Parts: sequence; structure tokens; C-alpha cells
Amino acid sequence: MAVDPECPVCRTADIVCAKWTLLVVRELDEGRSRFCELERSLTGISPRTLSLRLRELEQEGIVERQQLPELPPRVEYALTDKGRALLPMIEDMRCFGEQWLEGVEPAASSDSVLTAPTA
Repeated sequence: MAVDPECPVCRTADIVCAKWTLLVVRELDEGRSRFCELERSLTGISPRTLSLRLRELEQEGIVERQQLPELPPRVEYALTDKGRALLPMIEDMRCFGEQWLEGVEPAASSDSVLTAPTA
């Protein structure tokens, strides 16, 4: 997606504009979560899509994955400092939506990051 790989806005958009990404980050703002908890809270996301998003966010250093030494094995996900740095942007998006999009029908675009996309 990046038009200019030197542009910080383009590079950030490459990460955060992927379907479900900002919603996953928003959910992890609540604290550590297991895969099944995230899947339940993100109504409509497929397990495959959630797995791909978590993996991509982990590779970007936005999410950390911790496997706990238990039987059966348990994995939890949490935001890193880099991931928490995205939270003000998400809050700004929430404020924008409340101020400017109240009562406005969402666009029919399947790429919208303001509403929960389909998997």
C-alpha cells in the first residue's frame, strides 16, 4: 500500500489500515487476552483472519505473544509500548466518529476501519 516507503504516514497506514488491525489493538487495550477471548469480542472475525492479524502485529512489534508453561498450553496476547502508542490515534478516531459521524449511515465499503469489517 505504501506509495512512498520513506513517508512515515504511508508506512503507518500499511500497518494500521489492514482489516481488523485497529479493532484488535483496541481490544488489547483492555489488557492481556487469549485468542478465544479476542475472537469472542470481535464479532464476525474468522479464526484465520485473527491469527493472521496477531501474527502480523507481533512481527511489527505491536503485540507480544506469551506462551504460559501450563498444560494444556495457554497463549496470551498483549500490547507492547509500540502498540500502546497507537491508542491515542484510536481515541482520536472514536472522537471523530462521535462528533462527525453520529447519525450518518456507514459507507458500503468493505475496507472501512471505523466499523467492524467482515472476515
